Amino acid sequence: MSQVGHESGQLRYVRELASGQAYEGRAGLGNTQRGDGVRFRGRGLLQVTGRVNYAACGKALGLDLLGQPELIEQTVNACRSAGWFWQTRGLNALADAGDQERVTRRINGGVNGLAERLALYQAARKVLV
Repeated sequence: MSQVGHESGQLRYVRELASGQAYEGRAGLGNTQRGDGVRFRGRGLLQVTGRVNYAACGKALGLDLLGQPELIEQTVNACRSAGWFWQTRGLNALADAGDQERVTRRINGGVNGLAERLALYQAARKVLV
């Protein structure tokens, strides 16, 4: 919940606020065609990013995300894409162990927003545990 809270701006956004230009030409994300960075910027509750991730997520969810990337912005698909991402990255074991830094690294590629993620994690624990 803390990761979704941070990545979605506390459930306000299902599309990255930045243009996606920073992802242009990033081969690791599969962004090999001109315009891929903007087209496949972060979307969904955990911000699925990049052509390769859109293709894999679309295949798993039965959606044409390469042809219609904005489908991840629909509420049900935003949730389903987060579930797909969480499961395919093996995040349950890390979350169960309370290792929010490693969870953050797998979601974000770094520790962007770690302080907020940790604060949200502690708030969620107070309510759920």
